[in-house]
Amino acid sequence: MNFLVRTSALVAAGALASGSALLGAGPSFGYPSPSSTPSSGSVYGPSSSSAYDTSTGPSAAARAPIDPALAPTNGPAPATTPSTDDCPFQLNTPPAIDTSEVPKPGESAPKPLPVQIPPIGGPRLGTCGVVVADGMGPIPPKLTSAAWLVADLGTGDVLAAKDPHGRYRPASTIKVLLALVGLEELKLDTPVVVEKSEYEQEGDSCGTGPRGKYTNRDMFSGLILSSGNDCAMVIARQLGGVDETLKKMNAKAKELGALDTRAASPSGLDAPGMSTSAYDLAVIFRAALKNDTFREMIGLRQYHFPGYPPRPEIPDDPDHPAYDMFTSNTLLLEKFPGTIGGKTGFTDDALKTFVGAAKVDDRDVVIVQLYGLSYEGSTYTEQAKNLLRWGGAAPSGASVGSLNAKGGGDSTTTPSPTSEPVARPATESDSDSGFLGSGLVLGLITLVVLGALGFLGRRALRQR
Repeated sequence: MNFLVRTSALVAAGALASGSALLGAGPSFGYPSPSSTPSSGSVYGPSSSSAYDTSTGPSAAARAPIDPALAPTNGPAPATTPSTDDCPFQLNTPPAIDTSEVPKPGESAPKPLPVQIPPIGGPRLGTCGVVVADGMGPIPPKLTSAAWLVADLGTGDVLAAKDPHGRYRPASTIKVLLALVGLEELKLDTPVVVEKSEYEQEGDSCGTGPRGKYTNRDMFSGLILSSGNDCAMVIARQLGGVDETLKKMNAKAKELGALDTRAASPSGLDAPGMSTSAYDLAVIFRAALKNDTFREMIGLRQYHFPGYPPRPEIPDDPDHPAYDMFTSNTLLLEKFPGTIGGKTGFTDDALKTFVGAAKVDDRDVVIVQLYGLSYEGSTYTEQAKNLLRWGGAAPSGASVGSLNAKGGGDSTTTPSPTSEPVARPATESDSDSGFLGSGLVLGLITLVVLGALGFLGRRALRQR
């Protein structure tokens, strides 16, 4: 019986994997070809890595507020949000469009994280489609995210969500988890030196350089406001290196009950096994806001970031003066009423991501958006504003679940972790010890049984 159940699960997994391949790519969702989107690690657009030009000092883009919600813009908004009713991302993130998640030679891709049954946060959050509390009214139009969530920041009540536990790439929103871990361990006034491998990091940069005089306050401010991957790596080095930092980040996620989350890079650049969910990001952001320093930094519109002297190895290299770094959070730049703060993200594979909060009317609302894009007439920022306003207008007591649930907590919402992911698709490694291994064993047992029956049958005939 167990074999039949497992076989059925694997058949379902095959269908699920096929569905992911068909539904997961941007164009299948009505999105344009990903080749039109910025390079991996960018939240600003194709020129984001030059927001601070290390050869000439801060560029014009770095001196002026940047609206990451306007890049990329891809024509008219689709009529409806992408459908996830068939749970295409219950186990795995959408298919990658580049090689950023290809394991290194000799390494294998991590197995999917276990699916929690019952779902953490409450049974209604087990849906892969849309779930809305009574009295919420119509869902805001033109939402492009495959997954989103709206919750009461104070009570933790989830007001509405779409595919809340679906697995998606976080991009730079994972920096919230890095900041939460780092701020608990590192002192802000500690001087730091930025190494060459750090100030030459791929993607968004704070504009660090050799012989610059920095402190951890600069690093965390650059991490949170400008989404600097250079700052992320400096922090990770102080936490014991990349591997040790990832262990700490993942341990913190597990402690918070964010069980769909696996950090695979400190900065949010795509890497094998990276995943989160709308539910998890809300939990992580809510926990981070309880740290006074994080709450202060996430609410800053700008920060005066140190420069560094000319680089002697570059002929005629000019001085790199300090500059005013602006937040990537357009809600703050546009002074959206009640904004508490937020973190943006973008990679080619993650598409646009966002987690943020604002006080709307008498309610502090936290929202998450994953795997979406900006469109003409429907920028990601406008979608965020609509979700915040919608959440602020929710009736008292509205709820479809809770952000307060953790493993080992309330018996009605505590997940029962499985020993392996539910309906996990077969992989090459499974062919040796998984489904095919079980089939081989069963086949051998069957042959032995049939052989024994044949022997007994022949013996019976001889006795007759």
